Amino acid sequence: MTDPVLKVLILGGTDEARRLAAALADRPRTHVVSSLAGRVRDPKLPVGEVREGGFGGPGGLAAWLVEHGVQVVVDATHPFAARMSASAAEAAARTGLPSLILRRPGWRAAPGDDWRWVPSLEAAAELLPSLGERVFLTTGRRSLPVFAGLDGQWFLARSVDRPGPVVPRRLEVLLSRGPFTVDGELALMREHRVEVLVTKDSGGEMTTAKLFAARELGVPVVIVRRPPLPEGVVSVGTVEAALAWLESVSGPGGGAGAGSGRRARHAGER
Repeated sequence: MTDPVLKVLILGGTDEARRLAAALADRPRTHVVSSLAGRVRDPKLPVGEVREGGFGGPGGLAAWLVEHGVQVVVDATHPFAARMSASAAEAAARTGLPSLILRRPGWRAAPGDDWRWVPSLEAAAELLPSLGERVFLTTGRRSLPVFAGLDGQWFLARSVDRPGPVVPRRLEVLLSRGPFTVDGELALMREHRVEVLVTKDSGGEMTTAKLFAARELGVPVVIVRRPPLPEGVVSVGTVEAALAWLESVSGPGGGAGAGSGRRARHAGER
């Protein structure tokens, strides 16, 4: 009898998702599908099968999981992709599939850092007038409308793709993709005379250089806190821990337990 194949859906778009897909590509009897939301025009693609676009909410995702025989769901989306994470958790619960959240740890302040934690982008916008006029904004192009009413601030906004039409009046856009270097960030912030940095607590090392540069220059940093994780879902902080978890939920030969597959089908039929 042929050993069963473990079919894993990775909800991706992050470096961790790509590294997990690459690790699983070398694992016998494992088939990985990486799903990308399609919000970036030219995304970095993982190895293996890739699908792009949404699922139509938790119901659509649950139906897709059953239709395609997925046995395990790994949510390795961006720490601020709260809606996708909620949909993934609900879809996994509906289908009875094992699910995991892979989230890189958040950032922690070090001596010399001047960090101001806020619960939302709106709170960050409210705080800016008290901190400085020249703002380095690294919260993504979709966040720019939140800051559009701040006519007293000048913004340098960095993003992968060009922003939409609703943006701050005094804005310079820098199209760039990390990782970045400390020397590069220091030069950029000095050139533009940055007085305050705004970012999200994305975590990871690809974009930490700006935090080191802000510390060296004495620039205050406004950091938006992460949204909470969905309740009842196991979470890990590293690719290695995700691989260990996948081993723990895999049955003999690498396939998920048969019970998971039966639960998925019954849930889909209700």
